[in-house]
Amino acid sequence: MAIKRTKAEKKQAYDRKLCQLLDEYTKVLIAVADNVGSSQLQEIRKGLRGDSIVLMGKNTLIRRCIKVHADSTGNKDYLELMPLLVGNVGLIFTKGDLKEVREEVAKYKVGAPARVGLVAPVDVVVPPGNTGLDPSQTSFFQVLNIPTKINKGTVEIITPVELIKKGDKVGSSESALLAKLGIRPFSYGLVITNVYDSGSVFTPEVLDLTEEDLMDKFASGVSMVASVSLAISYPTIAAAPHMFLNGYKNVLAVAVETEYSYPHADKIKEYLKDPSKFAAVAAPVAAAASGAAAPAAKEEEKKEEPEEESDGDLGMSLFD
Repeated sequence: MAIKRTKAEKKQAYDRKLCQLLDEYTKVLIAVADNVGSSQLQEIRKGLRGDSIVLMGKNTLIRRCIKVHADSTGNKDYLELMPLLVGNVGLIFTKGDLKEVREEVAKYKVGAPARVGLVAPVDVVVPPGNTGLDPSQTSFFQVLNIPTKINKGTVEIITPVELIKKGDKVGSSESALLAKLGIRPFSYGLVITNVYDSGSVFTPEVLDLTEEDLMDKFASGVSMVASVSLAISYPTIAAAPHMFLNGYKNVLAVAVETEYSYPHADKIKEYLKDPSKFAAVAAPVAAAASGAAAPAAKEEEKKEEPEEESDGDLGMSLFD
């Protein structure tokens, strides 16, 4: 016969387990476990077995364990979890990829009926069609203002009806109707709300960012830094190329308007004094382009000539 442990012994065992997890793992997913049953939670544990551990418990007990662990080890990183332990939450310690673990957790969702008093997490729409209910059940539809008709001895819904809106509480009539129609509109599972990684806490949306998204964000930030630096004339690495280019333009403009000169400015001055030189440089480029187009035109003419000759030959043979 197994010896039943006291509450104090259970708390001590829980403290040791949590402290061990805090020592071994550096990545934690914080998940809300509202309306998640014990059998469903067991399936999630089986699915994550190998590199992840799901830990549930009272928030006050978890906070106390984290604080004791921080005081004894000097590692204050896990204190970032303290403000997140609100409501019915659990901790998923993992050594795997955070995004993959979150996707694995999302697979274990179970459909649930709309019980009276529950707050709807999504909009509930009753689709049109035959309900299979006999005409004596029309009172449910009349109370909820759902348009129906009798078709072949059963009640048929004519148009789709938004029965419950997201955030509204489920009433007794809505719950009874959905139960009669066999509709289980809600699905529940562990919902990841925050992610902890080596002292940093962020939302799970960050896990969806790709390398391209990060590069776009970085490029946008560099562009903003360069714009601000140019506006206030403050040198930065991002603005340095633009500043050098603008400075060169100013020096070139001064050289063109004055007697001061240097090798690169001499070429610009020559072009300004005699634009024909610029035309001479541009002419070979235009000639090369036209030269490439001429053979193509000749080839087209050659292709058309045999067709004309064949037409002429054909005509002569007909007149002969």
